[in-house]
Amino acid sequence: MPTVQPLRLHAPSRPDAVVVDLPVVLAPMAGVTNAAYRQLCREQGAGLYVCEMITSRGLVVGDPKTRDMLRFDPGETVRSVQLYGVDADVMADAARILIRDFDVDHIDLNFGCPVPKVTRKGGGGVLPYKRDRLRAIVRATVQAADEFGVPVTIKTRIGIDDEHETFLDAGRIAQEEGAAAVALHGRTVQQAYSGEADWSRIAELVAAVDIPVLGNGDIWEAEDALRMMDETGCAGVVIGRGCLGRPWLFGDLAAAFAGEELRHRPALGEVGRMLIRHAELLTDLMGERHGLTDLRKHMAWYFKGYPVGELRRRFAMVSSLAELRELVSLLDTEAQFPVAELGTPRGRQGSPRGRVVLPYGWYDDTSGCELDLSDAEIGVSGG
Repeated sequence: MPTVQPLRLHAPSRPDAVVVDLPVVLAPMAGVTNAAYRQLCREQGAGLYVCEMITSRGLVVGDPKTRDMLRFDPGETVRSVQLYGVDADVMADAARILIRDFDVDHIDLNFGCPVPKVTRKGGGGVLPYKRDRLRAIVRATVQAADEFGVPVTIKTRIGIDDEHETFLDAGRIAQEEGAAAVALHGRTVQQAYSGEADWSRIAELVAAVDIPVLGNGDIWEAEDALRMMDETGCAGVVIGRGCLGRPWLFGDLAAAFAGEELRHRPALGEVGRMLIRHAELLTDLMGERHGLTDLRKHMAWYFKGYPVGELRRRFAMVSSLAELRELVSLLDTEAQFPVAELGTPRGRQGSPRGRVVLPYGWYDDTSGCELDLSDAEIGVSGG
C-alpha cells in the first residue's frame, strides 16, 4: 500500500495555504458538481470538492448565470473552483473576483477540456500546445491569487494527440510559474473519454517536476486509486466519472487510505434514500422543479446494474419530491449491490475523435501569445 500523506497546496507567499487531509479531489464536472452534489459527496468522506468550471470572461463581465454557479454550502470550509479562459489578464481579474467576492480558497485552471466547442477556439486541452500563452496565463493567475495567499493548480491532458504531447512542458511551466500542483488525465484530447487512461504518463510527470502531481483517469474503485498511487508515485487522485451515482466512493477511498478493507456496497433501498437526500439538496439549491429536473440525469448512474425494471423510466421523468418518495417506496429495498459492476466504466465514454477540431494554423508554432482568441469563451459555460 502506498504511503498516503495530506495534500499540501502552497501559494508563493503562503506555504500550506490549503491542506487536505485525504489526497482525493472531486473533479469539476459540468452540470454535476454543483453545491448540492459536492455536499452529498462530502457527507460520505473527506477530500477537496471542486465547483464545476467557471468561465473567466463571464465572471469578469458579471454574467448572472456564471455568478449563480458560484454557490457554496456553509460546510465547504475550503471553497475550490475551476476556472477556464484563454486570456491572461482576464484570468487574473477573474481570480481576484473569485477570491474577493466569493471567498474562494483554491483555484484550478482548466487546460484539459476535450469538448469541440472549446478546442475549436484554442481553449481547454489544446491550449498547452501554445507554451507561451500557457505560461502567461499561469503566471498572471498565480500572481493575482497570491495577492490573497490563495494557491493555483492546473489540470491538463497528455496532449492533443499522440503526435502532439504537451504534458511535460505544461507541468514544468506550472512549476516555474508558481502553481501548487498539476493534475494529469492520462488521455489525449483526441481520446476524449474513450479507451484506457495511460497511467505511465502520470509517472513520467511525477519524475519531471517537484510540485505534487495528481493522477486522473479510470479510477472506478478505491483499489484503483491505491494502485495508481503505487504505480505512479502521484501525490493524490482526482475522481471524476467513477463517483457518478456513487457518492459513497469517497467513503471507500477514506477507508482504503486508512488501510481498512471494508467497502460500501449499498442495497437498493439505501440507494433510494441517497436519491432522496440528493433531491433535497438540489431543491434547497435551485427550487423543487429545477432541482428534480437536474436530478433526472443522475438516475441511470444511481441504478446502473440494479433490478429497477419499468420504474427506471418513471424515475427519469420525476418532477417532484413527493413523486420521488413514492417511486423509491416501490423499489425492491433488499436488492443487493450489483458486484458485476465493480471496476466498470461509468458516465460518458464514446470513441476517439477522428481528429481534434482546432483553429486554423494551430500547429504552425508553439507560441500563441499574439493570437486573437477573444471569442474563445463564447458559448462556453461550465464545460
